[in-house]
Amino acid sequence: MRRVLHWPRTLASRLSLIFLVCLILAQALSFGAQSYERYESAKNAMLGNLETDVSTSIAILERLPAVERESWLPRLARKNYGYLLNEGEQGMPMSPGDLPIAVPSIEEALGPDYPVTFSDIPGPKKHFQAHLTLKDGSPVTIDVRPSLAPMSPWLPAVLLGQLLLMLGCTWLAVRIAVRPLTRLAQAVENLDPNAHAVQLDESGPSEVAHAATAFNAMQKRIADYLKERMQLLAAISHDLQTPITRMKLRAEFMDESPEKDKLWQDLGEIEHLVREGVAYARSVHGATELSCRIDLDSFLDSLVFDYQDTGQAVELTGKNGALIEVRPHALRRVLVNLVDNALKFAGAAQLEVRSKTNQGISILILDRGPGIAEAELQEVLKPFYRVESSRNRSTGGTGLGLAIAQQLAVALGGSLTLSNREGGGLCAELQLGVVRP
Repeated sequence: MRRVLHWPRTLASRLSLIFLVCLILAQALSFGAQSYERYESAKNAMLGNLETDVSTSIAILERLPAVERESWLPRLARKNYGYLLNEGEQGMPMSPGDLPIAVPSIEEALGPDYPVTFSDIPGPKKHFQAHLTLKDGSPVTIDVRPSLAPMSPWLPAVLLGQLLLMLGCTWLAVRIAVRPLTRLAQAVENLDPNAHAVQLDESGPSEVAHAATAFNAMQKRIADYLKERMQLLAAISHDLQTPITRMKLRAEFMDESPEKDKLWQDLGEIEHLVREGVAYARSVHGATELSCRIDLDSFLDSLVFDYQDTGQAVELTGKNGALIEVRPHALRRVLVNLVDNALKFAGAAQLEVRSKTNQGISILILDRGPGIAEAELQEVLKPFYRVESSRNRSTGGTGLGLAIAQQLAVALGGSLTLSNREGGGLCAELQLGVVRP
């Protein structure tokens, strides 16, 4: 199966790959250039020493008595070559086109006074020998064993250290480069015109600061645009209340008739819709209410008792015993909207408090009504959206009750989610943030 290499998907991995490959290539080129220069320098020094050493050694052997030459051989021997007082081993003649680099140096060192021949010596470790004859006719063989200069034992550790340093520098550079983009992406994901605007840090490089400034300006324009539209909605809804009141007064003086009843009912629905419009516009600014610490159990008991005093089937289960920082009027409006919604479609409601570890608390409003289709659970939280099978004119639904509850839940720093219950009915869960003991 053929494997295809893919370009990394994330910016961090792409930058890391580019930086790391470039640094490794640059380091490899630098190391190669240094190694080549070291090899050339060592070769030139070795060949220069070889010429001087061979000419000196042959001159010493030439002047020594024949009986003393054997004792001098260990002194004249070097790491890569030595001297033999015989004709050497039988080898293969060297090819003129493939001579070792030491051959010209040996010929230069001996000069025309000592004719020399070279032969390759086969074996486990290939080497060659130079054969010559002293003035007194004694044979001398120079046994040359070419070898590369050994690698320094500390070099692998240095190379590993350089690689680790490149990895660290690459990680640091990528982290510094990608961190502003990560913060910007998180800010965009958390952007909610209905919640408190969180200003992006405008410090850092000029490009990052410019992007953060542009994002903050965009966030402010969106908030101003929403505020203007909500103010417009509130103004229109408020101004409509006066002509509606006049129309209701005039309808009072009409003679009793079916048309009067229908007109009165229509005016009541219009008035209810206007009031809900004003409430929705005000819910956007629910965050302006000051927070205070309340006893949640006492707060919910008071709410449930108010309903029970009017004969409504509302009950509370579960005790939390915690104090929470919250905007009480906004919280009460959320719960009232959800309980009223449950009473309207099920005739009864049940409040249940649940604590969640490190996630605050959840207040559940449960009913056994018709529920909502799964595809519409998110849609009903939008303004003026009504489920036609249940919220029709006879119910007086405007499509703003759940939208107001959603807006205020966000203003409280929480969230509102809807789900259908097993066996029928709806569960509205209001999740709040930190709980203080």
